[in-house]
Amino acid sequence: MSKIRVGVVGTGIIGQVMHLHFLRELADRFEIAAICDLSIDNARANAEAYGVALVYTEWRQMMAAELDAVLVLTSGSHAPLAVEAARRGLHVFVEKPMCFSTDEAAEMVAAAESAGVVLMVGYPKRYDPAFARFRELARDLGDVRLLRVTTTEAPWRPYLAHYPLIAPGPIKEDVLRGLRADDARRLTSAIGSDDPMLVHVYQNVLLDTLVHEINTIRGLWGEPERLEHVDYRPGALNVLLSYGDAAAAIHWLEVPGMTRYAMEFSVTGTAGRATLTFPSPYLRNAATAIFLERGSADDVASSSTESITSFESGFKRELEAFATAIRGGAPVPTDGRDSARDIALCQSIVRCMVERAPVDRPTELDHF
Repeated sequence: MSKIRVGVVGTGIIGQVMHLHFLRELADRFEIAAICDLSIDNARANAEAYGVALVYTEWRQMMAAELDAVLVLTSGSHAPLAVEAARRGLHVFVEKPMCFSTDEAAEMVAAAESAGVVLMVGYPKRYDPAFARFRELARDLGDVRLLRVTTTEAPWRPYLAHYPLIAPGPIKEDVLRGLRADDARRLTSAIGSDDPMLVHVYQNVLLDTLVHEINTIRGLWGEPERLEHVDYRPGALNVLLSYGDAAAAIHWLEVPGMTRYAMEFSVTGTAGRATLTFPSPYLRNAATAIFLERGSADDVASSSTESITSFESGFKRELEAFATAIRGGAPVPTDGRDSARDIALCQSIVRCMVERAPVDRPTELDHF
């Protein structure tokens, strides 16, 4: 098969730091055929940097070009772009979150399945080689008691200082107003409220950041039986999920005064503990570390080891998986149906906050 002609929608930070960079590294599989951004200055500058001839500010016009696939890297809900792309017979890769509600997710999945195209959501942690190794180790810890997830959100700009980024260009104010209004409408519909605090938690904490942890937990343990408890206070969110006799506890907090991002998954069983520590997502090839602790019930003898699995980027490997799926190979693990369950859990967390009551089967998709 010839190279996959891809159109890139959105040339912001994650597009420049990760996706455009790795598409060029994967030039044996992908051709960047078109670039689209709301800022024509930004779109043109990135097109020049990557040798792309077709430049757009309107994604529908871009999708009329000769393309095989689109990468949707914009903020906001990706549902309108993904649905339209599928209807045009284009394979679709969207950055997280895939959309704002399970209703939108159902529409995206239906459009992709009807057209017979790949719908993939970008969750690079699921494609990190260390994740697969950690999942194996976590199965050999005896009777598992707890999965603890702790994320420290830190200032992100210092992690970008070493990249030659193209600065954002001007965007028409009426365009921005329309996008903000559309976001507000979709968010209110998703959670059934326009309460500013709930909208903030849903959009800025759950969909923008914690959805990564949610997807990774599900990649390790599958679907939770129950969402037991949610505790939110400014700058911190704690969530407790039940998995039979085991529990998954999520702790998310902002630490604005320290550029020391950390995301840690720790599984503790009766025979040991394994911990997976991710670096900042803005560092292209920083290694993910695994720590394994063992001990004895009869004496104080114990051991702790640190291992590095690979320096391969999860962002690059997810693009490789996208190409393989398009060419008829293995399906992607983070497809539309899988990722819709992340959105369902985000909606359930808000529901638990409002109703102050547990939610059974919080990732269930009633209308799929």
